[in-house]
Amino acid sequence: MPRIFHFIKIRLSLPAIQYTINMTDETEIIETARAKAEGWLDPAYDADTRAAVQQMLADADPAGLVDAFYNDLEFGTGGLRGIMGAGSNRMNIYTVGAATQGFANYINQQFASEGRSVCIGYDCRHNSRYFAETAADVFSANGIDVYLFEALRPTPEMSFAIRQLGCKGGVIITASHNPREYNGYKAYWDDGSQLVPPHDKKVIIEVKKTKVTDIRFERAPGRVHLLGADFDQVYLERVKQLSLSPDAIRAAGDLKIVFTPLHGTTFELVPESLRLWGFTGVHLVPEQSVPDGDFPTVASANPEEPAAFKMAIDLAREIDAELIMACDPDGDRIGISVKDDSGEWVLLNGNQANLLFIEYIITRRRELGLLAGGEYIVKTIVTTELLRDMAEKNGITCHDVYTGFKWIADMIRRRDPDKYIGGGEESFGFMPGAFTRDKDGVSSASLMAEIAAWCKTKGKSLYAFLKEIYFKYGFSRERMIYVVREGVTGAQEIRAMMEQLRNQTPRQINGSDVVLKKDYLTRTVVKPFKGTPSPLYFDTPSDVLQFFLADDSKISVRPSGTEPKIKFYFEARAPMKHLRDFEQAQQIADQRIDGMIKDIIKE
Repeated sequence: MPRIFHFIKIRLSLPAIQYTINMTDETEIIETARAKAEGWLDPAYDADTRAAVQQMLADADPAGLVDAFYNDLEFGTGGLRGIMGAGSNRMNIYTVGAATQGFANYINQQFASEGRSVCIGYDCRHNSRYFAETAADVFSANGIDVYLFEALRPTPEMSFAIRQLGCKGGVIITASHNPREYNGYKAYWDDGSQLVPPHDKKVIIEVKKTKVTDIRFERAPGRVHLLGADFDQVYLERVKQLSLSPDAIRAAGDLKIVFTPLHGTTFELVPESLRLWGFTGVHLVPEQSVPDGDFPTVASANPEEPAAFKMAIDLAREIDAELIMACDPDGDRIGISVKDDSGEWVLLNGNQANLLFIEYIITRRRELGLLAGGEYIVKTIVTTELLRDMAEKNGITCHDVYTGFKWIADMIRRRDPDKYIGGGEESFGFMPGAFTRDKDGVSSASLMAEIAAWCKTKGKSLYAFLKEIYFKYGFSRERMIYVVREGVTGAQEIRAMMEQLRNQTPRQINGSDVVLKKDYLTRTVVKPFKGTPSPLYFDTPSDVLQFFLADDSKISVRPSGTEPKIKFYFEARAPMKHLRDFEQAQQIADQRIDGMIKDIIKE
């Protein structure tokens, strides 16, 4: 059997576990980790794995041992994500193998009388190809055909491939924009969406039942088929069908665009898609257009971080560009930077990008006679309420779903996909078409370039278009902050914070009455201190609280599903009677958010 993992080029800095004060508890933690580690010395594990574990057991400092074995890297509702290395709390061929074996078992149960196939993709990270090959081996050994991309590809193309090829599921090996030490495993169902109930919980049950000796690692001959450039063209032709203003591209397709894939999977597909749409002035950041799991030119390969745009902005200034776009390593998120009124480059937040997308789609569909009635958009509950106002004022339904694009896909599954016109979330994700069922950086980059061209033909910038949207629907400002609570007691502290907010609802926040509280764990909505709770119609519970204030502000609170954090999302509205009120509206909204933060977060 091959090594547990290919040693990456950096020295891992393992985070120390935050022990409790009680020495008995600390000793128990260490001994629990030691006992689990000793189980990995079994001959069922390969020699390299056993040697790595033996080294941890012999190390005088137990921090690495505890971090690798005290917990198990659990297959959650989104799959796996963790630091690469040996151990039950690490990404390696055994955690990947167990996840795949359990997933394969469930697929075989659900589709016992049908042909069964899956699609597997992977990103630029260390070991991504290795883990993808491991997953392909296990699926094939369980009688499931595999379509494996021949090289790294963006997540949305894998989602599209599931639907296009009639697969029963899929896997993408990626840790999105996590640090380079990490990798991950996302599982998808037959509609191209990440797993949702009941499938997610049932797959988890199968994964938890899987022992190392149950994993079938030997590839079955003839069951693994490669997907290459020919399939890329199928995907890109479908992306091109999203275009609503080809005339605008013909008139302004030479606008200068800077794009960076941040060393990730979109280094070829986004430029090729832009070319197919008709854009001729695309400039890549050369140093960042080389796939590299070390992400050597950025501290974080995350398009939500302004620092990730530094090299792109330098190039944009050099060539006098009109638009900058960046995708994260697996190509599902998109960051957009535009020039403000002073000519300075500003990074739009995810809510602002969604406003541009939805307003443009509605405007052009109306002009083209493509709004026949029944159209809808989908947003996550922590995304700006301005999208709801925008939709409703245009006679379009807006559906709220939980955080994560699997819930947007679930809403499409329940309704007419042909009536879906767009959906997004505040964390830099948008899905402009239902042919994928995950956020799509390739499609979004192409459509945003078209919006920029359309604006140019009308003599305005993207920034001016955004200001017009605020003037038309009202100004909104959003801010997300988080509080980190690490270690053994961290989860308990986060639960306590949630329970305090849940059971001791404040009457006022920042001087404004709390007029509505939504509790997605109990699935109730109530006017605090005035009425009895009413049902909140979501099929599954989620530990999220929302407070709506008399001044139209909104506060959302939820624990992170992947990190030891509790997240707070603040949204404040402000009057904007004229375009010239834009700066003043920003100041008013910022002051309201500052006040809400002061009242809600007490460190």
